[in-house]
Amino acid sequence: MTGGPEHWDRVFGARQEADLTWFEAEPEVSLRLVTAHAGPGEPVLDVGGGVSRLVDALLARGYRDLSVLDISAAALAATRDRLGNLARDVRWIEADVTRWRPHRAWALWHDRAVFHFLTERSARAAYLAAMADALRPEGHAIVATFAEDGPESCSGLPVARWSPEALADEVAALVPGGFETVGAERHEHVTPKGNVQRFQVSVFRRAGPGATPHSSTVASSRERS
Repeated sequence: MTGGPEHWDRVFGARQEADLTWFEAEPEVSLRLVTAHAGPGEPVLDVGGGVSRLVDALLARGYRDLSVLDISAAALAATRDRLGNLARDVRWIEADVTRWRPHRAWALWHDRAVFHFLTERSARAAYLAAMADALRPEGHAIVATFAEDGPESCSGLPVARWSPEALADEVAALVPGGFETVGAERHEHVTPKGNVQRFQVSVFRRAGPGATPHSSTVASSRERS
């Protein structure tokens, strides 16, 4: 992944949560899509969850099989502190998603802004292999990236911008037969400073039984529950 744990720990440590460019007091788009594709009794994985308030919103709606994965230990610690006792209802995974092997199957994979940092195709292949391994048959993946007319960089790092069509083609090329596209939409996020960041948000469905399995690269990760 572009930017290692030290980079992201510095990013999260340099500013208050509400000053981060991706801050959302209410993650409306993510929440709408997650609740549309997975019920409160189903397992949900938030990839790159960091200090996102999506986990708070899902807990408030009765979701209890929640996992949050992030490369930054500082971000995960901040979210656990914010949640207090509710943090015990969440599984915390400290890992680089491109070097992580899923240990179970989830009904839904959510990623608001990780994939666009993967500027090398090998990293995208590893990410999508992990996504395929992590989702149960007919599970859903929500992948939000900067749109073609979105920012060219973020947090001091270059990004790869995507149209829904180009992203669907990349998924099909790197995980042949693994996913079908369910839908896509545009979203304009307004940063705390009032700048507009244009996103595209795509939803994919994992292929049913009989799909070819994919294995992601093995590396260490730390999980807390």
